[in-house]
Amino acid sequence: MNSLIVQASPAAVPVHCVTKPGLPALLAELSPVSRRFAEAQGFAGKPGQHLVLPDASGAVAAVLLGVEAGDVRRRDPFAPGRLATSLPAGDYALRGEVGDPALAALGWLLQGYAFGRYRKAAPATARLVLPDGVDGADLIRIATSVALARDLVNTPANDMGPAEIETAIRALAAECGATATAIVGDELLVRNFPMIHAVGRASPRAPRLVDLVWGDPAHPRITLVGKGVAFDTGGLDLKTSAGMLLMKKDMGGAAAAIAAARMIMLAKLPVRLRLLVPAVENAVSGSSFRPGDVLASRKGLSVEIGNTDAEGRLILADALALADEEAPELLIDYATLTGAARTALGPELPPFYTHDEGLAAEIARQGEAVNDPVWRMPLWPNYERMLDSRIADLNHVSGGAFAGSVTAALFLNRFVEKSASYAHFDIYAWNPSSKPGRPEGGECQAARLTYALVRQLYPAG
Repeated sequence: MNSLIVQASPAAVPVHCVTKPGLPALLAELSPVSRRFAEAQGFAGKPGQHLVLPDASGAVAAVLLGVEAGDVRRRDPFAPGRLATSLPAGDYALRGEVGDPALAALGWLLQGYAFGRYRKAAPATARLVLPDGVDGADLIRIATSVALARDLVNTPANDMGPAEIETAIRALAAECGATATAIVGDELLVRNFPMIHAVGRASPRAPRLVDLVWGDPAHPRITLVGKGVAFDTGGLDLKTSAGMLLMKKDMGGAAAAIAAARMIMLAKLPVRLRLLVPAVENAVSGSSFRPGDVLASRKGLSVEIGNTDAEGRLILADALALADEEAPELLIDYATLTGAARTALGPELPPFYTHDEGLAAEIARQGEAVNDPVWRMPLWPNYERMLDSRIADLNHVSGGAFAGSVTAALFLNRFVEKSASYAHFDIYAWNPSSKPGRPEGGECQAARLTYALVRQLYPAG
């Protein structure tokens, strides 16, 4: 990704971002040859439309890109990024109605991502001149972290099991000077993580809890927790074949947490960071946990199993209980948790939940500022009764078809008491189709806003 950004280039081709109302003025500034060519090609400045203008020799003289007119909030800040894979090789510089230049440049980098583990991917060759005032090192830090998360999600489960998730976290620790440890297999029972063990014990690939720690212990404590279900069959409540097709992405919460942690550590923010990833495979065998079982939890609550296909909240609950024991100032979890979240808000807009009004406002603000959108949903206390159990402290799923994302968040909230501020993100971790800066496939959601949030709360000296 570093190869898609240059600090300066005297020969850079201008990319004129223009709205339909602004097009006549721009055309008047172009050479007669370029103006006639644009008119002959029917360029109208429609959002997303672009046109390469040749000079008299046939070389690229300029590029026109149509962007949204009117309310700038309707404009995709990543829109110029689509050109990273659409233009011929060369250097380009953004001009005109660019919007936020940092986000435009980031969109360019993110557009250049391609997953090439199993077949060679053609690299993007259109390089962008870093806009004035934009921190190129920070852009690279963010883009490479997003690329790491996308790689993890895109890798199929045969090559991305619990052990490989642990390996990725250990590699991150080595890169950033952190310490990583893991509790594996039956040791989970010895160390009191019974729900992580129960969910993962049916697989020949041992479940584990991976724990990364970084930073000065005297600094404010923040903890990120990511759901690391390497593959989800649904367990004994078996998914359909169509339902399993994308389940390699069920560790997308872990990928997002890893990406956010990497950004924070590489930026050397003044925090004591902890990353917790419960990593399991929800498989089917004679040792599978069953509907109707009652599981112990690290928190001490007994949990009745209503559906083995709601396994993610079980492993998160044990990890959150551990995180909460040291009362961090900020605790955030990320999980591809419910289809209900997608029904409510679609794939591009993850819901988040928190009781902290100040944190909620800051999350929403940072999400909009960095084009990592989320939407607050309520921890509605009246729905807690939907998790009632006749034989245990609580059921881990509601008894009906309603409010699935809300009740999942309410379940997780029962395992957090001491943390000063806590937020839960119910992410999708997948782009069902390609958009500027967001190619089809695995996606890293809520990590960039987390990085921006932590930078805002704990700025580097």
